[in-house]
Amino acid sequence: MSIWKDNTVRQTPVPAPEMQPRIDPPAKPEIAFRPAAALASLPDHSAPIRESLIAADITIEGKIEGAGSVRIAGKFKGDVNVKGDLVIETGAKLTGGVHADKVTIAGELEGNVEDASRVELLPTAVVVGDVRTRSLTVAAGARMRGQSEFGWDDSKGSKATKHGMEIATSS
Repeated sequence: MSIWKDNTVRQTPVPAPEMQPRIDPPAKPEIAFRPAAALASLPDHSAPIRESLIAADITIEGKIEGAGSVRIAGKFKGDVNVKGDLVIETGAKLTGGVHADKVTIAGELEGNVEDASRVELLPTAVVVGDVRTRSLTVAAGARMRGQSEFGWDDSKGSKATKHGMEIATSS
C-alpha cells in the first residue's frame, strides 16, 4: 500500500487563446502653436514650430536661452536669448534684455531689444528701453520710451565708439 497519491490522471491540454491582431489607436496629429501675427511670415508651414509658453497666471524669474521660440503671456523677469521668435502677449510683462530673431510686443517690455531682424509693436505695446533692429513696425497706439535704431545693416558699415556713443561709418 502506498502513502502517496498516484498522479496518473491525464490532463487535456488547454488550447491557446486565439491571437487577435493588435489595433493601435490612430496617431494624434502634432499641433504646432503659431503666433497669429507670424502666420503670414512663416516660410514653411509644414515644419512644426517649437515654442515655449509662459502662461498668463505664471510669474518666473531667471534666464531663457535656446534655439526655439518663446511666447510670454505671464510675467518674466530676466534676459531672453533665443534664435527663434519672441512674442509678448497683451497683459504680459517682460523685464530684461531681449535677443531674438523676430520680436512681437503686445504687452509690456522693460528692457532693451538687441540685434533683432524685426520688431513689431502692436497697438497695446508698452516699451521702456532701447530697440535695435533691422526692421521696426509701430502700430498706432503703441507707446515707447527709449531710443530706436533700425534700418542699418552692420555688415555694410563698421562702428566706432566716441564718448560712449556708437557712430556708424560706411566703407
